[in-house]
Amino acid sequence: MPVRNGTATMVAVMRSPTFPVLFAALAIGAPCLTAAHPAPDGFADLAARLLPAVVNVSSSEIARADSETPETPVFPPGSPFQQFFNDFMNRHRNRSPDQPQGGTDNPDQTDPDQSEAAPNDAQPHRVQSLGSGFIIDPSGIIVTNNHVIDGADEISVVLQDNTTLKAKVIGHDDRTDLAVLRVTTNHKLPAVSFGDSDRARVGDWVLAIGNPFGLGGSVTAGIVSARGRDIQQGPYDDFIQTDAAINRGNSGGPLFNMAGEVIGINTAILSPSGGSIGLGFAIPSSEARIVIDQLIRYGRARRGWLGVRIQQVTPDIAESLGLHGEDGALVAGVTANGPADRAGIKSGDVILDFAGQKLHEMRTLPRVVAETPIASRVPVDIWRSGHQQTVQVMVAEMPEDAASPTPAVAHAPPPRTAVELAGTGLSIAALTPELRHKFRLDASVSGVVVTAVAAGSAASDRGLHVGDVIVSVQQQSVGSPAEVQKQLTAARTHDRKSVLLLVQARDGMRWVPLPVGRS
Repeated sequence: MPVRNGTATMVAVMRSPTFPVLFAALAIGAPCLTAAHPAPDGFADLAARLLPAVVNVSSSEIARADSETPETPVFPPGSPFQQFFNDFMNRHRNRSPDQPQGGTDNPDQTDPDQSEAAPNDAQPHRVQSLGSGFIIDPSGIIVTNNHVIDGADEISVVLQDNTTLKAKVIGHDDRTDLAVLRVTTNHKLPAVSFGDSDRARVGDWVLAIGNPFGLGGSVTAGIVSARGRDIQQGPYDDFIQTDAAINRGNSGGPLFNMAGEVIGINTAILSPSGGSIGLGFAIPSSEARIVIDQLIRYGRARRGWLGVRIQQVTPDIAESLGLHGEDGALVAGVTANGPADRAGIKSGDVILDFAGQKLHEMRTLPRVVAETPIASRVPVDIWRSGHQQTVQVMVAEMPEDAASPTPAVAHAPPPRTAVELAGTGLSIAALTPELRHKFRLDASVSGVVVTAVAAGSAASDRGLHVGDVIVSVQQQSVGSPAEVQKQLTAARTHDRKSVLLLVQARDGMRWVPLPVGRS
């Protein structure tokens, strides 16, 4: 999984030592169904038009002496590039942060006042970080990545003509890693416009312009390698993948189509060494534009909020619910008095369609909800108890720390003896004060507690543990072993292969499809 590296790296880098090599076979003699567009003769005219609108973003902050510093690229032994980068880094380490940069600062430049300090000196020092950005309004509004300027107390923007301008943050958003800056000038600046990233196709030509390793104004070309990439960086991942060379310092720079429109914001790379291996990722403009508009208007991102916690619909879960296919998002918890709760959505429902957009993948729901206008009423199709139905939801604004607790359901005191559920590998018992104390269960938790899990059983394979609490079976709340056994019997009667358990574990609520076996 890609991880972002330090405060001064500006890229997400995979630190794995090795990567598998994948080979693809080419079909010989297959019929050609479509004619490919010819490769352009060159990108010089397009690059000359776009370069003036791309800027270098330099930010600095006070860091501890023991904080991590970015690494330089790894070169083969004896490579002439190793000496080139060593000379480059050393030449610019002793440069004043206030001196005009011209796009030539290195990612780990430190204040010259601290450059003579011993390596173990505990005194704080100023760390310079470099990234990229682009002008979207001639008045001086600039877009970059949030991680480029995160934590900075000073931000400077260097134009193509080496003019250095102080910048202020208009707004930033951690979830999408976007930030908007403003600079003040006495003349209009060259600007670029956004294009429609939804129209970009795999195989389309793209240009990336940015500030790799502080070199400034670098243009690379490639194609759209893939769409809709999830690199586990956040709930709204929908990246454009490109093989255009993207390196450290490119973060926040634009990805252009051949019309000179910004269709992506370069944000991350996947790499074992920190250098480009042709796996770069850009935030699509269709997502970025909404957030950027809100940052300019409000200084923060205002997202739609549904108030549910969800998980993936697996084949076992689909079978246990009578669903045909694995589309949708399974509701694992509902925030009390949230939009979903007020609309009647319950834990165990499967959301199939939100505001007219079918959910082929679970991860689509957070992004679609976030982009929905606040206070709008939208239809939501859900699957419940073997039937599809539609509810109307009034979308609210996402709170700063949105939580999704699942309401507790009260039950009458059940029998206290443990019961073995034949064919499952589980033994369960009603919750008693003694068991609550033993497993440190809060008084608000209701259901039946797992007292034993047979090794190698279906329950063990599904990750159930002693101390877990089964809250519901087949979306029916349970408060005694007899109620659980009743649901298992009903499932076997209807030839179900598994039943769906809502389980309160130590790490939160989750749905678990449990094979019922034979009684």
